[in-house]
Amino acid sequence: MQNVLNTLRALEEVAMRQPVGVGDLARAMELPKSTVQRALGTLHTAGWIKQSGATPTRWSLTTKALLVGRQATGELDLRDVAVPVMDELRRSVDETVHLAVPEGDRVVLVERLETTQPVRIVLPLGQHLSGHASANGKAILSARSPEAVERYVAAGLTRYTDLTIDDPAALRADLDAVRTRGYAVNLGEWREDVSAVAAPVIGPDGSPVGSVSINMPTSRCDRERLEALGGHVRAAARRISASLGHQAPGAARAS
Repeated sequence: MQNVLNTLRALEEVAMRQPVGVGDLARAMELPKSTVQRALGTLHTAGWIKQSGATPTRWSLTTKALLVGRQATGELDLRDVAVPVMDELRRSVDETVHLAVPEGDRVVLVERLETTQPVRIVLPLGQHLSGHASANGKAILSARSPEAVERYVAAGLTRYTDLTIDDPAALRADLDAVRTRGYAVNLGEWREDVSAVAAPVIGPDGSPVGSVSINMPTSRCDRERLEALGGHVRAAARRISASLGHQAPGAARAS
C-alpha cells in the first residue's frame, strides 16, 4: 500500500513542479531518491509521465494524465466547445491563447494554442495559476459568488511581483472592474515577463467553468494593447459560454 501511495504522491508532485528531476522530487517528498525513482519508473511504464530528454533527466505529465483530469471534471466537453473558438481567436490576434479551469480555489491550465511569433510565453499544461495575480485567475474569481471571493481573500494574497495586488480592498475593486468590462488584465502581476487578458466562461447555472486568455511577453505589450485585446477575449468567452447553454442577463429567451 505504501508503494502505491508514494507513486500517487510522485504523480502529484510532478504535476505541480514539471519539468522536475528525481533529486528535487525526493527533497520535496522527503523520501530516498531510490524510492522516488521506483515510483517514477512505475508512472513512466504506465504512460502517466514522460522524460524531457535533457540531462539530467526531468519529468513531466503526458496527455494521459490531462485526459483523465478532464474526464473527472467534465472539462472534456468544455474543451471540445472552446478549442474551435480559441483557434479563431489565436489566428485573429497571433498571440498564445490559453484555456483554464477552476479546481477548488486554484486555477489550472488545460489547453494552449500557440502564436506563430518566435518570442512567446510557454506555460506547461497542468500549471497552477494564481487566483488573484493571473488574468485567468482574476477572470474566474470575478465570476464567483461574493462569499467565495471573501474566502479566497481571507486565505491571504501572495505577492509575486512588485505589481501584484495583495491588498484585499484593491483586489475587490479590481474584480469589480473585471465584471464591468468583461475581462481581466494582468500586466506583470504574476510573473514580470508574462502579461495577459482573460474572460470567464460561464456554465448554464451561472457559475464559472473556465476562462480564456490571450498571453504574451510583457515586452511586447502595454496596458493599451491589453485593453484592445480584451474585447477579443471577452467575445470569445461569451461565444463559448453560449454554446455551453449559458444565457447572458438581458438576452432574449426563446418562446
